[in-house]
Amino acid sequence: MFPALVIEGARQVGKSTLVSLLDPGRPTAVRTMDDPEVRDAAIADPRGFVDQMPDGLLVIDEVQRLPEITVAVKAAIDRDRRPGRFLLTGSADFLRQSATTDSLAGRAVTLRLLGLSQREYDAAAGDFPHALVGWLASRQLPDVPGEPRSTYLERIARGGYPAVAQLSDRTRAIWLDGYVSGLLSRDAVDLMRVEPTRLMTLIRLLAANQSGELVKARVARDAALPAASVTPYLDLLRRLFLIDLVPPWTPNLTRREVGRPKCVVTDPGLAARLVGATASSLEGVPAPASLGGLVEGLVVTELLAAATVSETNLRLYHYRDRNGVEVDLVAELDDGSVIGIEVKAAQGNSAAQFKGLRFLRDSLGDRFRGGVVLSMAGGTYRYAEGLWGLPISALWAPVP
Repeated sequence: MFPALVIEGARQVGKSTLVSLLDPGRPTAVRTMDDPEVRDAAIADPRGFVDQMPDGLLVIDEVQRLPEITVAVKAAIDRDRRPGRFLLTGSADFLRQSATTDSLAGRAVTLRLLGLSQREYDAAAGDFPHALVGWLASRQLPDVPGEPRSTYLERIARGGYPAVAQLSDRTRAIWLDGYVSGLLSRDAVDLMRVEPTRLMTLIRLLAANQSGELVKARVARDAALPAASVTPYLDLLRRLFLIDLVPPWTPNLTRREVGRPKCVVTDPGLAARLVGATASSLEGVPAPASLGGLVEGLVVTELLAAATVSETNLRLYHYRDRNGVEVDLVAELDDGSVIGIEVKAAQGNSAAQFKGLRFLRDSLGDRFRGGVVLSMAGGTYRYAEGLWGLPISALWAPVP
């Protein structure tokens, strides 16, 4: 249907592997802009470069290294709008990288490729957002078994990069250290003039406050950054797909709603490594201060992954007001109805965990489809009508 497909995502999440699975019977040329010779040829003759596969598919890999080539791609598409002519992959959000970049609006569809989800690791069938909507509509509390606390912590530490899925903790740590160092010293510098050491300090601070509200003035102070540099640095980390922002939900339920986003390091394993946490260290008693944020980060990344393939379209927000009412995640559906989601590292359920969800229920009326507390509890729990406790494992448990 579209002449071009753009696949974006962080380095090492599997973009090149996905490209290798293309139809082998179709004439295809793969050119990577990581190769200086390829890049030089594209600079010298952009039209000739993009026209080299007139009857097949041209794959331009790591196109963020030469975003200007999208202008030539646009011109080629305008000359010939046959579908499936180009596949562009990028490890940075290159379509808004430069004034010389064309957005390819109306000519390409863009897909975000995330790391492996827990459902993919387990090869478990199902669609959690769609199933959750159905459970709440039928008022039928599902029977979903929990997992041992240690298993959740191992899932966090493993993260979602395919290359490290089977590595030992020590080897994984070495790989993650090299990965983030390489990104910040090479890819980040390619995108803008930046000091890698300060950028590393910034992402470590964000990981230490995983799934916390983003207060830019505080981040600038703690990272010893000029206030004017914080926004461009954060934008750079987003363009490299190292962090995501969960926007605030501001439906004017009170006049004291907070309008700051939450910030999440997109890979749970990388977040854990940046704060020096391992599965065994997170088992400590009392629990480390970082545990709650890391658990919520795991849930956020799973929900973001699930939302990309779900039959149910939803948008994720968070809610907080200055009166102390907060809900970790608010999933808004296309009809304006919402599902509230709280995330707890606790291994049991209590009335206090439902405070924010009760507020949403009482404030929204019919717009409120229901609320769930996702925790490390061993099974499901009915607190009240439409207010349930579910184990975090419900996110990836097999469902019809």
